[in-house]
Amino acid sequence: MKHAIRISCSRRNLKTVRDFVAGVLAAYKLSDILQNQIILAVDEIVANLIIHSNHEDESKHLDIRVTIDDDEFRFEAEDDGQSFSPAAYQDPDIQEHIRMGKKGGVGIALVNRIMDQVEFATIGNRNFCRLRKRLA
Repeated sequence: MKHAIRISCSRRNLKTVRDFVAGVLAAYKLSDILQNQIILAVDEIVANLIIHSNHEDESKHLDIRVTIDDDEFRFEAEDDGQSFSPAAYQDPDIQEHIRMGKKGGVGIALVNRIMDQVEFATIGNRNFCRLRKRLA
């Protein structure tokens, strides 16, 4: 079954997205840990898209789709903001972040550890982020 919402690029909408994903997942009797991991991964991606890709421009929107079938959670966010290049991304040294007391900068690394597949693509002027997680 497919579920979709559209939000403006404001941090205020992060709770809306978390609640949306939690509502979709609620019907599947997942462990609290798995459900919270998926919500956290989606939250990190959406926050990055709002803040870094769209610069919190409330006139811009994210189209978010969630599908669950064949024991797999699939998330897709689509926007027309600044694209993300995974080839240019390097996982941070988390121990160094802890030692230095740095806040932030580990979201994508966290998402990569939680999800089974993370994909970023640009088609024309539209950017897509797709996440997959096996539920079984």
